[in-house]
Amino acid sequence: MTQSKTIHNKIQTTNTAIENLKCKECGEEYALEAKHICEDVCFGPLEVKYNYEKISQIVSRPIIEAGPQSIWRYRHFLPVETDNVIDVGTGMTPLVKSERLARRLGLKNLYIKNDAVNMPTLSFKDRVVSVALSRARELGFSTVSCASTGNLANSTAAIAAKAGLECCVFIPADLEAGKILGTLIYNPTVMAVKGNYDQVNRLCCEVANSYGWGFVNINLRPYYSEGSKTLGFEVAEQLGWQLPDHVVAPIASGSLYTKIYKGFKEFVKVGLVEDKAVRFSGAQAEGCSPVAKAFKEGRDFINPVKPNTIAKSIAIGNPADGIYALELARKTNGNIESVTDAEIIEGIKLLAETEGIFTETAGGTTIAVLKKLVEAGKIDPEETTVTYITGNGLKTQEAVGGYIGEPLTIEAKLDSFEKAWERAQRLDRLDWQQVLV
Repeated sequence: MTQSKTIHNKIQTTNTAIENLKCKECGEEYALEAKHICEDVCFGPLEVKYNYEKISQIVSRPIIEAGPQSIWRYRHFLPVETDNVIDVGTGMTPLVKSERLARRLGLKNLYIKNDAVNMPTLSFKDRVVSVALSRARELGFSTVSCASTGNLANSTAAIAAKAGLECCVFIPADLEAGKILGTLIYNPTVMAVKGNYDQVNRLCCEVANSYGWGFVNINLRPYYSEGSKTLGFEVAEQLGWQLPDHVVAPIASGSLYTKIYKGFKEFVKVGLVEDKAVRFSGAQAEGCSPVAKAFKEGRDFINPVKPNTIAKSIAIGNPADGIYALELARKTNGNIESVTDAEIIEGIKLLAETEGIFTETAGGTTIAVLKKLVEAGKIDPEETTVTYITGNGLKTQEAVGGYIGEPLTIEAKLDSFEKAWERAQRLDRLDWQQVLV
């Protein structure tokens, strides 16, 4: 069986704030290697352990503000040991102060963190992959891979191409065309697996063990997941070095959701922001909502489900960090809600027509849950609320096809235009009358 070669060069360490890997459950510690499970004791997940005292002596608001316009302005909080990082301009995406959507929902202080314009592949996955592949290169991997519902494959292929790493990614065979094309363009090897994401992930675990590749969301997961903290760092900085009151974010594996919280807490630990209670609410699609169901039923465990939703990018039936997402929502007095596919489509349209942001189905899920929470009185209109949009709608155009109307075809004559314009205005008035009813 062919094994991928790894090159074990001596690392010139510049970031001494990362100490080791530590089990989130039992506390067992491991070397900073490509390992994600506590194999010696409890099989719990491993996380990177930092020396926050050292970080507090190195970083300050001015130092961060003078850094690159990317996630690497926060490099001392990220699990890399050298200055040889892969910086493709990822991060520092807009934090949009909502006007029209906020008025529509009756909120006074709504912000939209828009990773639909993230670089280079228009999703938040560019953050985690930039970190994972920077660490993979430090560890000597020459071939990298992932199990993906689409966005992660895009990011892994693109950033591997930039870094000159061999790349093979695994996706469910029924993914949206935009996401498949958005991976193939970078010329990786793409394996389209006949099965859902959880089946793809199980196959990838076998490949990782057999071939010794660097899988960003398997053996490199402790490093990969840290990239999501930058969504917390940026929001705190963009709010003027303050934390929000309420966060609404999608839940797939639960990693992004929980790592935003970790980012807030790390800024508090080193004195960059003042501590405050931040409520965390999560969004899932009804067709794949194991965490939302556990929350509603008061359970402290997650029952895996078989995904059946248009929101494929968050359709993980057995979420690795689901239990931690559940705990976070409860301890912060937040909520976890689910919405139907029809509500997801309406969420996509609502964000587009009010704020000019075209999001994919994960973002539609988040906006639909935001709306649902407001209508249920679970978001205070006075709260500073940040909702996270994690991907671009150009990747999932199939989801809204047939729900957004069609162009008016006219002759190249003024009277043809005038008749069509009158008809369009009449239809628009009818639509508004239906909304008012």
